[in-house]
Amino acid sequence: MALRISSWAIKRPLVPIVIFVGLVVTGLMSFSRLPINGMPNVNIPVVNVSVFLPGASPTEIESQITLRVETALAGIGNIKHITSNVTDSVSSTKIEFQLGTDINQALSKVRDQMIGIKPLLPRGSEEPMIQSIDADVVPILTYAVQAPQRSIEQSTLLVDTQISRALLAIKGVAKVQRQGGVGREIRIALDPVKLQSYGVTAAAINDQLLASVQNLPAGRIDSAGQETLIRTLGAPTDVVSLQHMNIALPGQRFVRLADLGDVIDTTASQRQIARLDGQPLVGFAVYRSKTASEVSVEKEVQAVLKEIQANQPDVSFTQAQTLVEFTQDTYHAALWSFIEGALLAAAVVFVFFRNWRATWITALGIPLSVIPTFLVMQWLGFSLNMVSLLALSLVSGVLVDDAIVEIENIMRHLRMGKTAYRAAMDAADEIGLAVVATTVVIVAVFVPVSFMGGVVGQYFIQFGLTVAVATVFSLFVARFITPVLAAYFLKPFDEAHAPSSWMSSYRRWLEQALAKPKTSLLIAIGIMVATVLIASRLPTDFMPFEDKSQSTLQVELPTGSRIEETDHVLGLMTAVLRKKPEVQSVYTVAGGADVDTNIDGEVRRASVLVRLKPKSERDVDVKTFEQSILQDFAAIPNARISVLNENGSKALTFSLASSKPDDLAQTAGALETQMRGLPVLKEVSSTIPLPHSEYVITPRSEDAARFSVNTEVIAEAGRVATMGDLNSNLAKISLDGRQIPLRVQLNAGAKEDGVMIGQMLVPNSEGVMLPISAVADINFSAGPSSILRYDRQRQITLEANLNHATLGEGLDAVEQLPALKNLPKTVKRFDTGDAELLGEMFDSFLMAMVFGAMVVLGVLVLLFRTVLQPITIMVALPLSIFGACLALWVFGESLSLPSVIGILMLSGIVGKNGILLVDCIIETIASGKSRHEAILEAAQQRAKPIVMTSMAMIAGMLPLVLGFGAVNAFREPMAVAVIGGLIASTALSLLFVPVVYVLIDDFEQSITPKLRGLLTLEK
Repeated sequence: MALRISSWAIKRPLVPIVIFVGLVVTGLMSFSRLPINGMPNVNIPVVNVSVFLPGASPTEIESQITLRVETALAGIGNIKHITSNVTDSVSSTKIEFQLGTDINQALSKVRDQMIGIKPLLPRGSEEPMIQSIDADVVPILTYAVQAPQRSIEQSTLLVDTQISRALLAIKGVAKVQRQGGVGREIRIALDPVKLQSYGVTAAAINDQLLASVQNLPAGRIDSAGQETLIRTLGAPTDVVSLQHMNIALPGQRFVRLADLGDVIDTTASQRQIARLDGQPLVGFAVYRSKTASEVSVEKEVQAVLKEIQANQPDVSFTQAQTLVEFTQDTYHAALWSFIEGALLAAAVVFVFFRNWRATWITALGIPLSVIPTFLVMQWLGFSLNMVSLLALSLVSGVLVDDAIVEIENIMRHLRMGKTAYRAAMDAADEIGLAVVATTVVIVAVFVPVSFMGGVVGQYFIQFGLTVAVATVFSLFVARFITPVLAAYFLKPFDEAHAPSSWMSSYRRWLEQALAKPKTSLLIAIGIMVATVLIASRLPTDFMPFEDKSQSTLQVELPTGSRIEETDHVLGLMTAVLRKKPEVQSVYTVAGGADVDTNIDGEVRRASVLVRLKPKSERDVDVKTFEQSILQDFAAIPNARISVLNENGSKALTFSLASSKPDDLAQTAGALETQMRGLPVLKEVSSTIPLPHSEYVITPRSEDAARFSVNTEVIAEAGRVATMGDLNSNLAKISLDGRQIPLRVQLNAGAKEDGVMIGQMLVPNSEGVMLPISAVADINFSAGPSSILRYDRQRQITLEANLNHATLGEGLDAVEQLPALKNLPKTVKRFDTGDAELLGEMFDSFLMAMVFGAMVVLGVLVLLFRTVLQPITIMVALPLSIFGACLALWVFGESLSLPSVIGILMLSGIVGKNGILLVDCIIETIASGKSRHEAILEAAQQRAKPIVMTSMAMIAGMLPLVLGFGAVNAFREPMAVAVIGGLIASTALSLLFVPVVYVLIDDFEQSITPKLRGLLTLEK
């Protein structure tokens, strides 16, 4: 079958050359504009709904807010999961939609549903906060603001106003989250004894201030021929004026505010404390929007901070954490690996050709294929990330594949004494079908696979389409540019072409294999069985560990711990860490905050960011360092300290869910205990709700009815007195150009005495003041400190880090635990985190392999117009998987995402050996040779280009295996799998493909002509 497009290009050389010059120029422009990120963007549509009810316990919030929110949102279409996190005062519900859902439409539907249930939410709850989650889960940058001459309150103001506003103006910055710091407020600390004597409540005082302390417009009049505005000025201009403000009392009396308590210009209660190397300060984290470039965002953030620092010399910024540094290292390492691979591939070509002209013509195919690929990547919205760059690195050897086949065939014609022009014309079109077929097979595998669903599918998209696009361009180069350059630049030569020793040995082995085809087939079947056995023994993991020169620790103290206690524990940890020679800086944050809502979290929780020196400057890796410090931290009492991965969770996580809270807690407790006994796990923990002490006010219905006091009045009186009212209900006065809130509450001494709760006054319907104890019972009790929910059921998450084991080994061990094997019918288990992605990865991989094999078979049937012989070509696939699994086992690699992508890549590229052989056998038989002679002649003719292309691909990937540095962990498993698969498929397919061809041909000849016609397309 002749494809004469190369002849057309040789006759009109300027047309393809001009086209490719244009593609190279536009490709280079696109390359400079592509965003640089660590990983592909995984765009999961998520909407978060948060409702704040100050002072409410998790149990109350669940029943009064969370259940109503979940019920209202459950009817929205395309929802994948609904998860809720209920803590003191806060209900946070995340709605995860199916991939591909329009986030704007989803956000609109959520808002509509929340409008409908707003009247059902309890009085006192703040306006629901509804937002789509556009930012990454973890910040790409964290900075500490060092300003020794400023107070923490002044540094807080600097971050909240100047820094945050300047950074949020940067394109690509989704969120700036302050860490630590305190706000300014005027605290009105009331004396409970004076409140009782004057017969007034904290809530009543707050309401009076809210109504009176404000400046309002009062209309306008026309005076003396001009329009004049009228203003009502009720807000004091300073604290002293506020102290002298009169408060109305029952019986038309009044009293000065200062006579009821202290009026203090101070700071708000501190719920977070940030420190760098033990020094208190304010920090902030920068979150990138999912479509932005990490590197570009980091550069612009640095520029803005330098400008702020130039204007305010007393302020400096220290980078406490960064993901961008690793991203840049990965980017530069990938580019160097690509260049090294291209040079090695060119060197392999020269070793075989021994001809400089043929070498540079072949090697030119690499840049001519890659550079135009950047144009398509920009059009598709891709970025230069670890996956797409790895695709280009792996494909560097593949890109010369077609050119090698073209040039080798042209040189064979040159040895016949033809001119370069005639040799190019004859040879290029002669090999056309095989060249097109090898490329079409790769594209046929990767294009459909690229549209797989799920989170893992997001990785396949950029890898698969990048490989497919680059391969298509390599086909265009091989069919248009390579023959043109060969026709006009190669020189004719008369070189004796004696068969090499390895070729003679190969011919002998092939003749022996053909002489005993059934024995050869049994050997091939044995290799396939060995593949299954090796693969079943490979450890499994989702992602290989990367040393990013930083470590994240999670700290948890017992329930009821104060922020001062949490900060003290962090101080002990900092002292230990600062003694380690590997440590560069220690950044601690006492008191958690919800990443999505920025609402204060539990003060008993904390995080520690440890930045290590570069890997070249330390003797231990991050894992060894983490094991060492955890042993040192064991001496710190009442603190649970764990290592988190880059996603903010432990290595192994899964959850249990049930509508029966007691069954759930009992099962999770038993499972946690059994997990602690597994040697492959460490730092086992769970989210089983810990008991949180609380005072419970229970109104006595008879007394409450007799005195006309309702529950809502009691709750409001207690909340305002102990915490102050909602932020939206606080009066504010203007001081120093800012609106400062007035927080009314009991003084600190009264709030520490639980007896005072019963003495607090509440008004009845007639305005008569009564102590709470007159209408309600007050008891000390305990309730859950937090509640997690998953798809409208209670949820408990169990997590652990791995002790010298892979994720697959950890999951296998957990699966065998009695508590998990005998789950109650009321409890169900589901994977989360990397465990969920691991299962999704293997499901996607199996589907991709089966689908890819079917697509390849279909393409080969269409190209060769027969059903049976394409099966011969498919023999290379299981042979390559054998080599890949064996290589992974020998090098001690796990079956992880990069190695799975590598095996998937093999399914596209290893078919080329069979295509070249079978195509040549068919053409040789068509020329009149016997089958045996045709097989031997085709094998000898195609063995050299097959070995050359495989060697070039292997050489192109060697830098990925032999490269040094912390950024090699993701690339190495993929390269190992591909190299192992190429070696095995090349060596074995040269023997087994001809044997299978004979067996299939014999079968085809043995069936009836009518059946044979059904298996052959009309020619």
